[in-house]
Amino acid sequence: MKKSKKLILPISTILLFIVGIIGATILTPQLGNLWDNVIAPRLEERPEYRLDAPSEVLKLADVSFEERKAPLEEIANGSDATLDRARARYLLANDLIREEFDGGQAWNYLQNLERQYPTLAPYIVLRQGRALELTNDNLGAKQRWESLINDYPQSPVIVEAYYLLGQEEPDYWQRAIAQFPQHPRTKDIIYELLAQNPNQKELLLTISEYDLTPRSDSFRDKLITDYQEELEPAQWQIIADSYWARGQFRKSADAYIKAPSTPENLYRIARGYQVGDEQTLAIEAYQKLIQEYPNESQTGLGLRRLASLVSGDEAMEYLDRVVENFPNDAPQALNQKFGLLSSENRSDEASVVRNQIISRYPQSDEAADFRWQIAQDFAQNNDLVSAWQWAQEIGINNPEASITPRASFWVGKWAQRLGQTEEAQEAFEFVLENHPHSYYAWRSAYNLGRGVGDFTDVRDLTFEVQTPAMRPIPPGGSTMFKELYLLGEDQDAIALFEAELSNPDNVSVTEQFTQGLLKQLDGQYLQSISLIWSLSTRENPDDLRQWRILRRSPEYWYALFPMPYQDLIVKWSSQRNLNPFLVTALMRQESRFQPLIQSPVGATGLMQVMPETGEWIAPQIELEEYSLTDPDDNINLGTWYLDYTHRNYDNNSLLAIASYNAGPSNVDSWIERFDLSDFDQFVEDIPFPETKGYVETVFGNYWNYVNLYQPDGETSGFINFGS
Repeated sequence: MKKSKKLILPISTILLFIVGIIGATILTPQLGNLWDNVIAPRLEERPEYRLDAPSEVLKLADVSFEERKAPLEEIANGSDATLDRARARYLLANDLIREEFDGGQAWNYLQNLERQYPTLAPYIVLRQGRALELTNDNLGAKQRWESLINDYPQSPVIVEAYYLLGQEEPDYWQRAIAQFPQHPRTKDIIYELLAQNPNQKELLLTISEYDLTPRSDSFRDKLITDYQEELEPAQWQIIADSYWARGQFRKSADAYIKAPSTPENLYRIARGYQVGDEQTLAIEAYQKLIQEYPNESQTGLGLRRLASLVSGDEAMEYLDRVVENFPNDAPQALNQKFGLLSSENRSDEASVVRNQIISRYPQSDEAADFRWQIAQDFAQNNDLVSAWQWAQEIGINNPEASITPRASFWVGKWAQRLGQTEEAQEAFEFVLENHPHSYYAWRSAYNLGRGVGDFTDVRDLTFEVQTPAMRPIPPGGSTMFKELYLLGEDQDAIALFEAELSNPDNVSVTEQFTQGLLKQLDGQYLQSISLIWSLSTRENPDDLRQWRILRRSPEYWYALFPMPYQDLIVKWSSQRNLNPFLVTALMRQESRFQPLIQSPVGATGLMQVMPETGEWIAPQIELEEYSLTDPDDNINLGTWYLDYTHRNYDNNSLLAIASYNAGPSNVDSWIERFDLSDFDQFVEDIPFPETKGYVETVFGNYWNYVNLYQPDGETSGFINFGS
């Protein structure tokens, strides 16, 4: 401990010594080694150098160059050698290079910065070269890039130097391909080389393996067309895996046939044919899998897939083999068998299978679904005691099943109707504690008397949107990547993260979540939300444990419920007297914030406005020229229509949101048919599954947006991120 304390003071002393004797000159190799091996590592251990330390610079990550220039200059020109000062200098230099092509001023900020800011040292040297290039010092620029390669030989950042130097010396490009084939800049190099000569098999294989974007499809096809006689099984594996990753399953099946024979490859051959509507070939392939690998995990799934392609006793036989030999797949197989028996009107046998699932596999999702069906049947016959008992078992045996928040909420509702106040409260508290982000958490909070609003007053609740001051620290990637991301250096961050992925086809939970974060930088919210949500569907137990840890953090939920177009949402919500979080919740469900998205029936843009609806609204708001794909126009029209649906139903947001999805005529008929005195029961009674799910999802979104972006409001604060 004494030695550790003594090391802190000499750092400041050495810093002052170096600054005093060197000034603006380049550090000598001896001092450079001293910095790299002793000083820099100790600097990064200091509290103010931690990524999560308070920072004025990181608050400017998403601010424009013009707005942040002055505050960055003030920090950059300060006298203290702090991390924020180094960050400010780096950002200013990058801004000057990108926005003003001012290499001289950028050099002033970058000179010797790699020693003060070791986290981004390779990027600083790279930018030094660019700054010198802008001052027409091409020799100096080349020397900096060569220095980058020599001093940081293991860093993916050197690929950028390889690319620049390789424009005159082609050997550098070959070094990039050999050393970092997964780097985005390396892919650019390969595409440039293929444009010059497309008949290069090794480059075609490399791009097939490492580029899983549509850009690579034609080159992958060219391999099959021009080189199939020369390809070895391992190379066919690369091609097949890339087709599979691209979702081109039929093509992957043909490629896997020529790859090494493995259980996974045989399964993918069969599944590829099945998806490609080659049913006979699929059946033959599944049977080959079962014959050659009778005990592998892929075979259990293969048997279930095969059962879906045949009928009658043959299908039952395959499913029975799953139950007998693959216990992890047994509940799904029995559920599939239940469906077959029910479709053949063999109800007695189906009931036996259902009871078998509940008794033998009580903790399975299939058992939870059957318990809920039984509970609903009792409730419809007004036997609330039995309904309550059956639904209560779901929370006990299946606490994490998708049906559990709904079932547990109705345990509380039925207990209320039976006059069991204490039991009702326990059920609602269970939902809030164990499923705090669900629609039913909001309904539970309301039924507990919390001030969270109801369908009748959601519209009138007003909020000031509060967004986090800084970006979250991504859980995946290197420290250098995380620093780039926090600074808002998005292009470099994305490229570095992609270059660091050792196995893009098998990413970890934290890597996939980080991929989702990066998708949002490009406005790809649909893909981002899908990537993050799909973490919950992983089958590996270790992956699921990591996911459960990750979802305890607010950052996970901010990523699942982003709020792009915030200024436009607040602007038009305010003008229409609408709750901005309700508008955002609806927008997330309608489009996942994709401004160009269009439904099969023509609904367009962020709020999925139909063209004829836009034509009807536009004259009423004096909007002469508009585009449904323009965010401002779309939110203008969409919020007007949402206001219109609210006015139609006396500001009842339940009916307004249902009408937005199903249309007013359907909602009017439901009001006539069903009792509106209990809103929760009315939602259950909605006969359109799509609309029922839509209402629950929109208000579940709303609940999350309130808790995330209005954490100090009186209607929020009930989400426990530790759950």
